[in-house]
Amino acid sequence: MRKLRTVMVLLFGVLLIAASCASDTTDDGTSGTSAAPTTEGGTDSPDAPPDTGVTTDTVELTQDGDSTLDSVKNAGEVKCGTRDALPGFAVLQDDGSHQGFDSDFCRVIAAAVLGDAEAHEFIDLETADRFTALQGGEIDVLVRNTTWTAGRDGLEGATFVQPNFYDGQGMMVAADAGFASIDDMDDTVICSAGGTTNEGNVAVEFQRRGLALNDVLSFENTDLLQEAFQNDRCDGWTSDVSQLTGLRSTYPDGPEALVILPEVFSKEPLAPAVRDGDTAWAQAVNWAVFATIQAEEYGMDSSNVDSFLTSEDPNILKFLGVEVDGTVLDPGLGLPTDFAYQVVSQVGNYSEIFEEHLAPLGLQRGVNELWNNGGILYAPPYK
Repeated sequence: MRKLRTVMVLLFGVLLIAASCASDTTDDGTSGTSAAPTTEGGTDSPDAPPDTGVTTDTVELTQDGDSTLDSVKNAGEVKCGTRDALPGFAVLQDDGSHQGFDSDFCRVIAAAVLGDAEAHEFIDLETADRFTALQGGEIDVLVRNTTWTAGRDGLEGATFVQPNFYDGQGMMVAADAGFASIDDMDDTVICSAGGTTNEGNVAVEFQRRGLALNDVLSFENTDLLQEAFQNDRCDGWTSDVSQLTGLRSTYPDGPEALVILPEVFSKEPLAPAVRDGDTAWAQAVNWAVFATIQAEEYGMDSSNVDSFLTSEDPNILKFLGVEVDGTVLDPGLGLPTDFAYQVVSQVGNYSEIFEEHLAPLGLQRGVNELWNNGGILYAPPYK
């Protein structure tokens, strides 16, 4: 019996060794761990995880090995998803051009990537179509006063880059409505743009303040919302404070007919977005935005940037793509080495863009000041 047991143990050991050798050899005979078989859908694979009942929205990018950065360079223009009627941010002019803060940041991207701020195409999008257009490749980058949120980051196939404007949600009312604070608005009806973060935020804020919210009316575009407000279908109009400020400036009855209440009750970091999984393009867009911030910190703008080309500060020279100690810094971002110079010379620094488009509306820099001037705008080191 003991002899039989010994033989069985030895036989079992041989089988274990054989199994180990088989698992360490791939189909082509090389050593390694073979990948589990998969199918396109995933769930048909024998090794697929069990169905948990939770669905996850994903976006597959088909780029034939090329990133959007390559595609933009080959096309010679960048397609920016934007809007056509938000004062201060993006307004379609009679001559067909777009003017505004977001419009200029599209030009910033074009200047950085292609060396030509006018090498762009503006594609106007309704709020509900923003991420669909991005996922489907209709646009290369979304630059349309869009809030960066966890849900959008995870479920919309989008990667957000450096915010170009930190905002917050507010409430606008008729000047003669008798509301001095949101606390005065118990049991009221609020108008909001549909498909935005504003709808949920206002409901949470009313609940937090112990106020009854009669209803939230959502509209697919600003014109319909404004018409409803003018016809007294709602008592308040909620949106980002910057948007309320811009819309108030062009209100048919004049800006004095409206009042923006003092409370700001959310964080709304507005940021450009690109498709998920496209790291090279995300980096290029990110550093294009950073260039406007760093330029302001250095004190350079479109009127004086040429004078910095002979600076004695090596950091400034590297930033502008000037040779330092026999070499020109190329950090491997896929951008021309003088991309920052092109951005500043053709479009301007962050302050110039803000002062041209947002300051006339009465918006203050606030948290959108540089980090060394009481704000939170900060560019990583360019080295």
